[in-house]
Order: sequence, then C-alpha cells, then structure tokens
Amino acid sequence: MDRFSWSNGLLEINETLVIQQRGVRLYDGDDKAKLDVGVALLSTHRLIWRDVKNHECCIAMPLSQILLFEEQAAGIGKSAKIVIHLQETPANKEPGPYQNSKYSFIKLSFKEHGQIEFHRRLTEEMTQKRWESTPVSQPISAGTSSQAGRTRAVGIVGIERKIEEKRKETDKNICEAFEDLSKLMVKAKEMVELSRSIANKIKDKQGDISEDETIRFKSYLLSMGIANPVTRETYGTGTHYHMQLAKQLGDMLQAPLEERGGMMALTEVYCLVNRARGMELLSPEDLVNACKMFESLKLPLRLRVFDSGVMVVQLQSHSEEEMIASALDYVTDKGSLTAEEFAKLLGLSVLLSKERLLLAEKVGHLCRDDSVEGLRFYPNLFLNA
Repeated sequence: MDRFSWSNGLLEINETLVIQQRGVRLYDGDDKAKLDVGVALLSTHRLIWRDVKNHECCIAMPLSQILLFEEQAAGIGKSAKIVIHLQETPANKEPGPYQNSKYSFIKLSFKEHGQIEFHRRLTEEMTQKRWESTPVSQPISAGTSSQAGRTRAVGIVGIERKIEEKRKETDKNICEAFEDLSKLMVKAKEMVELSRSIANKIKDKQGDISEDETIRFKSYLLSMGIANPVTRETYGTGTHYHMQLAKQLGDMLQAPLEERGGMMALTEVYCLVNRARGMELLSPEDLVNACKMFESLKLPLRLRVFDSGVMVVQLQSHSEEEMIASALDYVTDKGSLTAEEFAKLLGLSVLLSKERLLLAEKVGHLCRDDSVEGLRFYPNLFLNA
C-alpha cells in the first residue's frame, strides 16, 4: 500500500480510462486497508482508487510499479480478489495513505463482481505497456494557477467534450431520420396527386374503360393505400367534414362489406380505412361521427350498436332475419356451436359471430350453456315443443 500516492483522480494528458468497477476494497497484503469500499479505475498509465462516500479521498499508483498479478477465486463468505505483486518503493514517491508497508503485494477485493473483466483489461494494459509509448505530462506544481486549471480541465472538460460529441452525433442521426421521413412524405403526396389524376380520368371516361375495369382499378388504388382521401385541410372541420367523410366511406366500404356478409366490426373498418388513406390517418372519433351520418345522408350503410356495446357497420340491405335464420341453421346442423366454431364456419371474426348467436338467442331460437368449458349455443327445443 505504500506504493500508492494521493491523487485528485483526474486523468492526465495522454492518459485514457480503460475500465472502472464499483464495490472494490483494498488490502495491504493480507490485511484490510484502513479505507472503505470504493471504485477502482484502471487507466492506460495508473491504477486509481476513489472512496465512494468521500470523493476527496483518492489514491493512485503507476502501472509500471506492477511486477505480476494473479486471480484469487471466491470462497465461502469471501469475495474474489486480484493479487498484485509490486516492485520496490521508488525513492521519489509522492506522499500517500501509507508511508511504510511490510508487504510487497496488495489485493483488490471485488464485492460486486466484475473481477474477470477487470483482470482481462489489466492483462491487456500490462502487455501493451502504453504508458511507455505515450507518457503523460509532468506533474504540475500547485503554485502555477493557470497550469493547474489546465490540468483540471483535461479531466472535466474532456468528459464534457465527449458528452457534447455524443449529443451532436445523436442530433445528426435524428436529423437524417427526419430527412428520410420528409422525402417519404413528398413521394406519398406525389402518389396521392397521381391517384387523384387517374381517378378524375376514370370519372370522365369516354367509353374506353368498361365499368368492371373501373371498379377493379379503384380497388387496386384502395389496396395500395393511395385513394383520394377527405381531409380537414380540404373540407374544414365540423359537420361538413364528417358529411363528406361519410360519403367517401359509403363508396369505399360497400364492396368490402358485401365480401364479408354485409357486416364489419368498427375496429376492422378503422384499420381498412386508415390503410387506404396512407399518410392522412383518420382518428377513431372522426370515424364514429362520420358513420353516425350514414342514415341521415341516405347512404346504403348504417352504424349499429349491439346490446353488448359492440359497434358494427352494416349494409342497409342486410337482413337481420336472414342472419338469425343462418345462425339457427348452422347450430341445428352441428347440434351445438361456440362462437369460435361458428366464426370458422362463416369466415368471420369471433366477435361478430358471437353477436349473431346472441341475436338468435334474444329472439328465442337458441339457448345457451355457460359452463367452465365456455359459452355454447343449442337449438331451443322448447320453441318447437
């Protein structure tokens, strides 16, 4: 321990921090040092130890003082250690916590692990001996205030400079990311303009394109997500915007609803619509307000709310009687069905399948068995008794 000298803990010019580890206790030979648990820092030139509670208590030792070192495995109630054998104390050594020691070795006891990585990095530094190829600046006397200030700035300013460089690099990466996003939005606007132009040409067709081809082409535009969307920028806010949005939804949703049996959950509608609108995303609130205007605008769609609170969009031509009769036929044919089984048969979501079964139950055509196995529906035999 008498090889250690008092230090301010700051890195000198040309000195680089290699690794640091908390929870390290120093041993003077086999005896615990009169110092508390602290932080061990390994630089390219020195081994530094700093007290965790008292930062003014900091000691350092040149790596050139180390002869050899070895690992000492942990035992029952004992922490893993690194034993460092030292050279003779130099005559010009600065004052430190110990003036004399009967031991020629010290121990680093690792209370919070980390000894394997610390030992590996220490081995690298002792092999490379970078303190010989890049010597640090000479110690500076405390009387030269300008020089002392410079020495202190190397440690603190160096850390601040690294933090600033990292911040600038982060800002640069963010700016590049937003530049890419801006380019994508410009391209998206170009595609929207292109789709609007094509849609107008289709609208004003002179007989060159058949009706079936027109419908097919519009469906391609919709699936690509580049349809001409109604936005607040073009139609303002409030009722007028929701009316125009409802009309567009009426045109857009008719074909998907027919493919899905005349009914879609509002969540499915939300996903389908926003996929088609591309960058002009629609809020859930605007979608609900637009759907509420279907009937007042005499559109072929309507918004329906089931007793359970589930909201769906369905065609006006959708027959509730046919839906109930279909549910009864399937349940009668299979003997009994759960919502999941019914959904597989119809190719619908479990949510809508369950609502159909509950609707048939409500009018008395089906009855339920609610057990630990789940909810299962049966034909109501009392109805025909």
